[in-house]
Amino acid sequence: MKKVLMFLALVGLIVGCGGKEKKEESGGFEMKRSKTEEKAADTSEGVPVDMDNDGVGPFKDISFSNDVDAELASAGEAKFSSICVACHMAEQRMIGPALKGVYERRSPAWVMNMIINPDVMLKEDPIAKALLKEYNNAIMLNQNLTEDETRAVAEYLRTL
Repeated sequence: MKKVLMFLALVGLIVGCGGKEKKEESGGFEMKRSKTEEKAADTSEGVPVDMDNDGVGPFKDISFSNDVDAELASAGEAKFSSICVACHMAEQRMIGPALKGVYERRSPAWVMNMIINPDVMLKEDPIAKALLKEYNNAIMLNQNLTEDETRAVAEYLRTL
C-alpha cells in the first residue's frame, strides 16, 4: 500500500509541475528601483505642465539669462550632490521626479520655491500637491537652504 501511495504522489508531483515552460532566470537577485521619466509621463496621473505658476515662496517672476553661469552651476552641483541625490536623479524617477528638463515643465520661480520652501508648497500649491500624490506621498524635506544656495542649485538644474 505504501508503494502505491508513493507512486501516486510521485505521479501527481510530476503532472502538477510538468508541462509548463520554464522562465529564463537571470541567476541572481535583481531589483529595479526606478523608472525612466518618459515612462512616468505615460502613466502620470495628470500633473499639468504649468509655466505660469510661480508657487508659494520668496521667488517671483524669475528669468534666467541665456548663458549658464558655470561658477554658480558648479556650486549648485556640489550642493545637489550632497543633499538631492538621495531622492532625485537627472533622467530617472526615484523617490522624487527626474529633474532633467524641469524648466520645460515648471517656471524657474516655481522650481526655486519648491527647493527653498517644500513644506509650504506641498500644503498650498496645486502642482506640488499633485506631484506628492503621484510620488506616493513621499514628502520633499526642507533642507533649509539659503536663497543663494537655492539659486545655485537652480542654475545647476539648467545644465542637466
